[in-house]
Amino acid sequence: MSAVAAVTAPQLIHWTENDIQHSARWRSESGMPAPKRVAIADDRMNADTAFRLASEGTALLWRGDFQNARQLLQALARRIDQGKQGKKAKPTKAPATPTEAFHLHRQAQSQRARTLAMLLIPFDADYTIPLRRAPQVQLACNEAYGRGEEPFIATLRELLGVIGAHEWRRTGVEIPVLDARIHPHYGVFSPVRGEYVELVAKAPIPHATRLAFDIGTGTGVLAAVLAQRGVTRVIATDQDQRALSCARENLARLDVKGQVELLEADLFPDGRAALVVCNPPWVPARPSSPIEYAVYDPDSRMLRGFLGGLAAHLTPGGEGWLILSDLAEHLGLRPRAELLEWIAAGGLKVLERQDIKPTHPRAADAADPLHAARAAEVTSLWRLAAA
Repeated sequence: MSAVAAVTAPQLIHWTENDIQHSARWRSESGMPAPKRVAIADDRMNADTAFRLASEGTALLWRGDFQNARQLLQALARRIDQGKQGKKAKPTKAPATPTEAFHLHRQAQSQRARTLAMLLIPFDADYTIPLRRAPQVQLACNEAYGRGEEPFIATLRELLGVIGAHEWRRTGVEIPVLDARIHPHYGVFSPVRGEYVELVAKAPIPHATRLAFDIGTGTGVLAAVLAQRGVTRVIATDQDQRALSCARENLARLDVKGQVELLEADLFPDGRAALVVCNPPWVPARPSSPIEYAVYDPDSRMLRGFLGGLAAHLTPGGEGWLILSDLAEHLGLRPRAELLEWIAAGGLKVLERQDIKPTHPRAADAADPLHAARAAEVTSLWRLAAA
C-alpha cells in the first residue's frame, strides 16, 4: 500500500456487541481519532454512569431512543459545567495573566469537547439513523458530507453541528449593508460579527478601482460588498472547496456573480489590483477543528503571508485593507509592536486605521472567562499602501 493510500484510507471504529466483533467507518470532521474503547449504551444507562465512562475515555455507542440520547448529552454537559456528579467545582486560583486565562479556557474547551464526543450515533449508508424517534437528517448530511457511500459512526455532537449548520444555511444571516442575507455552508464561518463588514462598506475605495482582490473570501460576503459598491471586477480566493461553493451560491443569489471570479488559491491570485482586502483569522493559536481555521491562525501564518506579499500585488497608488481585531493583543498573544514590525517589513505604510467596537453578546458577558479582553476589543480596518 502506498503512503498516500495509507493516509487517505477511511478510519475504522471497532466494538463488541452481543459477543460479536463489529467495525464500521469512523467519521470526524474535527479529526478526532476513533475511540479505542467502545461500550454499548441505551435508555437504561443513567447519566452518572455515562459521565464516568466518557470521562475515562470510553465511547458510548447508542442503541436506544434518539431523543433520550440528546437528553443524555445535555446531562453530560451539565456535569462538566458544574463539576463531577453535579457538584459545584472547587474554586480555582484566578489566572495570573490574560494569556494564561486564554490557554486555560482553550484547555477546558478541548476537554469538554472530548468528553461530549464520547456519545456515538450509528448511520446507514443513506444517512438514515437506525434509532427510535431519530430525525430525518439526509439533507443536512448531504450538504455537509456529500453523497452517502457506506454506513458509519459519528458523534452525536457532530451530528447536532451538522443540523445546526443546515438551519444556518436555510435561514441565512442578515447583512444590513447588503440589505440581504448571506447563507453559510457547513464548515464555513458565518459572518455573525457584522462590524467588520460595516468597516468594508464605509471605507473610501481608491479612486477608479476596477479590480480588487478578496483574500480568503469564505462566504463571499466582502466580495459581494465590494461588487455592490461598484468595483467592476473582484477576484476572490480561498483554499477551501466548501468556502468556494458557499461563496458561489451567495454571489449568485445576490446577483453579483458576473462581477466576482472565484479562485482556489493560498492567499493571492496572479497580478496586481488597486484594492486588496483580507480578513484573516484574528487569534494566533492552533485550531482544534476545520471551522476554527476561520478564528485561529497558527503562528499568524495568514496574517504574515498577507502583509509580506501585499506590496507585490498592489498597483501604483493601490491600497491593501487589513481587517483585524486587537483581541490577540488584549490576550497577550501578539503585541501591537509585532504587527507594526510586520507591516514595515512588508514594505508597507499605514495610511489610516478605522476602528469599531464589537457588539456581539460575549463582549458584555461578565461570566465569560475572557471577558476583560473581549470588553476592550476593537476591530480595525488598516488602510495600507506600499512605502
